[in-house]
Amino acid sequence: MYKLICKDGTARRGELVTVHGTIQTPVFMNVGTAAAIKGAVSTVDLEQIGTQVELSNTYHLHVRPGDEVIRRLGGLHRFMSWNRPILTDSGGFQVFSLAGLRKIREEGVYFNSHVDGRKIFMGPEESMRIQSNLASTIAMAFDECPPHPATREYMENSVARTTRWLIRCKAEMDRLNSLEDTINRNQLLFGINQGGTFRDIRIEHAKQIAQMDLDGYAIGGLAVGETHEEMYHIIEETVPHLPEDKPIYLMGVGTPANILEAVERGVDFFDCVYPARNGRHGNAYTNRGKLNLMNAKYELDDGPIEEGCGCPVCRRYSRAYIRHLLKAKEMLGLRFLVTHNLYFYNKLMEEIRSAIEEHRFSEYKKRKLAGFEEEQAAEQKMKVRRTDT
Repeated sequence: MYKLICKDGTARRGELVTVHGTIQTPVFMNVGTAAAIKGAVSTVDLEQIGTQVELSNTYHLHVRPGDEVIRRLGGLHRFMSWNRPILTDSGGFQVFSLAGLRKIREEGVYFNSHVDGRKIFMGPEESMRIQSNLASTIAMAFDECPPHPATREYMENSVARTTRWLIRCKAEMDRLNSLEDTINRNQLLFGINQGGTFRDIRIEHAKQIAQMDLDGYAIGGLAVGETHEEMYHIIEETVPHLPEDKPIYLMGVGTPANILEAVERGVDFFDCVYPARNGRHGNAYTNRGKLNLMNAKYELDDGPIEEGCGCPVCRRYSRAYIRHLLKAKEMLGLRFLVTHNLYFYNKLMEEIRSAIEEHRFSEYKKRKLAGFEEEQAAEQKMKVRRTDT
């Protein structure tokens, strides 16, 4: 059950009660595609840095180790030793990202595994059964994430098929949750709004799926090549047509700035690989923007990644030491940066929730964005100087 606690403009502060605990929203979900955060961050670490929700991927876990294996071991929570909520993506994004390895049909999608090439079929019923075996807290409906750009005709046909698939997903989820041997009989189902950058298709699809009384609603198919302005416009147009008494999830987004803009437009849930991926490439998120700790200027810097940061890394280790680890190709350096970045994102969401509660989100957003731009401007200035010399 979702409870809307308060609003500040169109920014929403709420909570979603689940069988695995209550999720305070807005929330950022830490991405562990194959039941692990890339960068050697454990579930113990996730607990310590304030993670509320872990996200894993249906397709990847179906391929390896196999959802039946995870079911026999008691479900994903027991498998990865995590007792807080888990959201599983449906595998639908692989319809988009594995374009060279799949064929889309009305019944579902035929894949060639990216691991060993074996043939795989996944449709709405299969996706729901796999996610039921994983026993995640929240299951995502099986959809197609259309390419960008796409023609109106393609988009209309794709969205219509996604709607038909959603009806099948809901029926199968209801059936699975009624079975005595289902591990999590309280599994929630989120539907996905599609339509690319076609405003009218997005709105009509939102109206259609809003009538299905799902547990939550996602906006998919963004951050796939359109501009930030286009993305923000689609969010603004779509959110008002989704139920206010259900959580809204913007899939695969994004940067801290993206999150602030989307929260202002009424979004509750986020996920993105950026904090972990950027950490593995030597970059740290701070309130003054993103830092590249591979830079020579940090060689003798004995301060933390960010002064005042309460993460386990900043409380103990210096920029100079982390830079040394990165240069020496020690995995510990990557682990430190991923841990810090995930903490930063989790802390950002905590601050956002407080700002909405105190009806000062607009001022908070403005101040936060100005801080992010400060370091980037300084970095750009340094680049210009190096070019001039």
